[in-house]
Amino acid sequence: MKIVVIGGTGLIGSKTVVLLRQRGHEVVAASPQSGVNTITGEGLKEALAGTQVVIDLANSPSFEDRAAVEFFETSERNLLPAETAAGVRHHVALSIVGIDRSDNGYFRAKVAQEKLIEASGIPYTIVRSTQFMEFLRGIADSNAAENMVRISPSLFQPIASDDVAANVADVALTAPRNGIIEIAGPERAPFNEIVARYLKAVGDPREVVRDPEARYFGGRVEERSLVPLSDARLGRISLDEWLRRSKAAA
Repeated sequence: MKIVVIGGTGLIGSKTVVLLRQRGHEVVAASPQSGVNTITGEGLKEALAGTQVVIDLANSPSFEDRAAVEFFETSERNLLPAETAAGVRHHVALSIVGIDRSDNGYFRAKVAQEKLIEASGIPYTIVRSTQFMEFLRGIADSNAAENMVRISPSLFQPIASDDVAANVADVALTAPRNGIIEIAGPERAPFNEIVARYLKAVGDPREVVRDPEARYFGGRVEERSLVPLSDARLGRISLDEWLRRSKAAA
């Protein structure tokens, strides 16, 4: 089966491409560097010829509200008609758990993306994921002031990128849901506690302060804003295991 992975050279895309090729599929790792650009439309027709499944992992380079909305809307308005013309049978998109429960501008952009996919007429599955463990340092840095890191005590359930890629690959090889699947890490705990564990494990001396008013990339969060509200597919890699693997790979 031919599968095109939009954003196929990124964190999740590169891992997904490897998994699908290991299963014997013809996989195109599409990106602007390979001549496939969903913003300009360049290379889409050629890349999608004969394709059965598209995995949409394109990501906005900006988290600013208007720029992110413009990116996702432009991308889908180029990609989805090209898929229709090519006869694509399954559109798989990676999204985020809780995007409809936050005032985060980037989350609103992802909602706009999902709506375009749902209205496209192409059979689809949207995979909503919790935050990746790989972004814990960035989260800490974005909430840091001097030697303190202010983090909300809301519930948090980060997932390793390897588990995200495994789930995306599995979904791509099954029938479209025409709906949403949620995935999350195997461990749920207060956000501030997880960040504190991470910083301690990597030898970062900054103190994590529990702050109910702390924002998450500019958005307010309630107790369950960032975790699935119902059943989700759980990853296999715990935070401790991910930390051990990260140290071994360093």
